[in-house]
Parts: sequence; structure tokens; C-alpha cells
Amino acid sequence: MTRTVPRWIGALAVVGGLLMAVPLLGLLVRVPWLRVPGLLASRAALDALGLSLRTCLASTALCLVLGLPVALVLSRLRGRWVAVGRVIATVPMVLPPVVAGLALLVTLGRRGLVGQVLSMGGIEIGFTTMAVVVSQTFVAMPFLVVAVEGALRSIDSDAELMAATLGAGPSRVLWQVTVPALRPAIVSGASLAAARALGEFGATITFAGSLQGTTRTLPLEIYLQREVDTDTSLALAAVLIALATVLVLATTPFGRRAPA
Repeated sequence: MTRTVPRWIGALAVVGGLLMAVPLLGLLVRVPWLRVPGLLASRAALDALGLSLRTCLASTALCLVLGLPVALVLSRLRGRWVAVGRVIATVPMVLPPVVAGLALLVTLGRRGLVGQVLSMGGIEIGFTTMAVVVSQTFVAMPFLVVAVEGALRSIDSDAELMAATLGAGPSRVLWQVTVPALRPAIVSGASLAAARALGEFGATITFAGSLQGTTRTLPLEIYLQREVDTDTSLALAAVLIALATVLVLATTPFGRRAPA
């Protein structure tokens, strides 16, 4: 039996959908498509695109390496620690990006709480490419954690218990039972984290600055170009939309049958 919704809900859904879709369509209409190849061939555009892709890949890898353990531990917490863990894991997701960047700067910058110790050892993070990766990871990792932690709490634990009963150690249970069951959530969370990292702006410009070829990612280049060359900024924005669309499509469960 097909589920229906009230007509007024459908009307509001149309308005909401238009609010999300029309601005993107308006931007794409303004893009000078015939000039896009030439506009994207500039050194500044290529540097920004290359840097964004490299740092996005690095930050997504860090999200997986660090975020999966966070989600696993968080799903095992009980009582008051669940609320504490979730707050720590998700606050970076809702912080204004400039606040996130400021937090990173006063912590990992040259004079920061941790940064000054690293600086004495010759390690500088602020205003380097590493600062871009750290900024992107800080704001993007919660998307992976939330997706995987929710899936962990909903999966059937009988298979894990059976494997443990048969003598499998915790690590073997994790890699052979838990992770395969979480594959859809991991792919979805990693794709959303990558999309968030790719579009990161505020934390990056606050903590890493805007140095061409070093810290000026695609969003920063778009912001700078909109003042001097609108066509270039629109062309770069179209590229960013295309990349984000591809990443978001990875979270869509194509091929699954819709419930009747």
C-alpha cells in the first residue's frame, strides 16, 4: 500500500525543495560555460583545485582512521557518558566555522596551548598545508562519527556475540563481522565528511590563511575571485558543486528496492 501525506505537507515540501534548488540553478545559469575551460586553466585556479583535492583526500583518510574508533567507543558508552561523548563528537559540526578555526589557532598555532610545545620541537602547523588538513578534519569528522555511531546502535549484535563465542578475538570480530555490517554507513559518512571538507572555508582561512599553492583551497579562491573576476568565481563554484554532487550521490542507496 502506498503511503500518502497531507496536501499541505506536499505544498511545504515543494517550497522547501525550491528554496534549496533554485539558488543552485541560478548560479549554474550564470556560469559562462563556453569560457569555463579557459577560466579553469589559470595557475591560481589549478593550484586551488589541486590543493583542495589533495587535502580533501588526506582529511577524509584521517576522518576514517580517527572517526571510526570514536564511533565504536561512543556506541559502547552508557549512562551520562553517552551525552558527554556525543557533545564532544558533534559540537564541531554545529560551530560557526570561524569559531572552529579560532579554536584551532589558539590551540595549535605557534603561540597556542599545544602549538607552542610543538614549535619548540620545530613543528609548525598554523598557516601550512597541514593546517588545512587539520581544519577540514576537525569540522568533517563528526559527519562520519554520527553516521557510523547510529548504525552501530541499530545493527544486530548476535553475529558479534556468536563470533566471540567461537573464539574470535575482539580485533577479528571487528574486521570480519562489525566493519562489513557497517560498510553502507561508513561509505555514507565518509562521503559526507569529504563533501564537508571540500567546502570548508571559515576554519581554513582563520587557522591556515590564504597562501596560493599552500593553503588557498577552492572555496577561498572562489571568495577572492568574486571581487575581481566574477566569471572565474562562477566557473570554480560550478566545479565545487559538481564535486560535492558526486560525493553526495555516494550516500544514495541506488539499487535498493523501495519499501511497498
